[in-house]
Amino acid sequence: MTRALVTGSTGCVGANLVAALNARGVEVIGLRRKTSPEDAVHGLQMTPVIGDILDPESLRVAMEGVDWVFHVAAVSDYWHTPSDVIYRVNVEGTRNVLEAARSVGVRRVVFTSSTAALGVPPPGKALMDEHDSFNLKPHDFPYGHSKHLAEQVAAEFAAQGLHVVRVLPSAVLGPRDVKFISGELLIQALKGGIPALPPGGLNYIDARDCAEGHVAAIEKGRPGERYILSGHNMTHRETMEIISQVLGTKVPRFDIPRWLLPLMAEAVDVLHRLGFDLPVDRGRMLVSGTMMYYDNSKAVKELGLRVRPFIESVRDTYQWYLEHDYLLRRRGIAKGVS
Repeated sequence: MTRALVTGSTGCVGANLVAALNARGVEVIGLRRKTSPEDAVHGLQMTPVIGDILDPESLRVAMEGVDWVFHVAAVSDYWHTPSDVIYRVNVEGTRNVLEAARSVGVRRVVFTSSTAALGVPPPGKALMDEHDSFNLKPHDFPYGHSKHLAEQVAAEFAAQGLHVVRVLPSAVLGPRDVKFISGELLIQALKGGIPALPPGGLNYIDARDCAEGHVAAIEKGRPGERYILSGHNMTHRETMEIISQVLGTKVPRFDIPRWLLPLMAEAVDVLHRLGFDLPVDRGRMLVSGTMMYYDNSKAVKELGLRVRPFIESVRDTYQWYLEHDYLLRRRGIAKGVS
């Protein structure tokens, strides 16, 4: 039986990956920190191992006898996290994981990067692809820059002979999102907390389709290659129209003028430094007026990536939150709101 280690196993992508591996009869070792909640992996077959990607020895212990490693762990709620922590976890943590995998002889590794590592579309290019690279000032988007640097680390190890494949998910929405990363959109819609929308757009992929893409990458992906795991390119207004259709809420009436976004980004930055907890950071505000659209054709062709309709992702995520009482736990939203 194949044994796989999943770092970040208690997060949204990690937990859905555990479920996908369970369905294939793969034995799963889940790396988790002592403080990590296990709600996302409830009911799944996984042997938890306490460790940390910043602790190399714990990684080597967790990888003993493992065939595959999926390095999913990262700072996901980066708008709440200081930049130095983002870089330490996302870059040095990746180096630790890959070094441990090489030292114990792991056969294959998949590293979870992000489409944030691609920066913004170059002039005249509608869809970003695997040839694009980070093109923003690091201060403007530390998370994306950290993923760019982590990909460089992965490329170094691949050049030295480690079988490592990089996958770049777009925004992930789906069940088991206990940290409310993209799920925050549903919460804000239910609370009426989105008064206006920026003029740009974003790409979303279902967490379950993203997990299937990870498994396909370790089975079929070419070592050293990168694959964009993306689903649907939609404007922010199109996204909220579908969410509002499912939840029975109102679509925000107003649009934010594009010229106002840089000023709002600076204001958000100041508020963060003053200690305010906001669902957005400077970088996200700056790029919110851009069409952050991606071409997933390489993953479709080489990995067999398939994506379900966005409305299905919204419905299933909302239903998962209802069934697990997460709308009661999150900001006092009553169960059964529709």
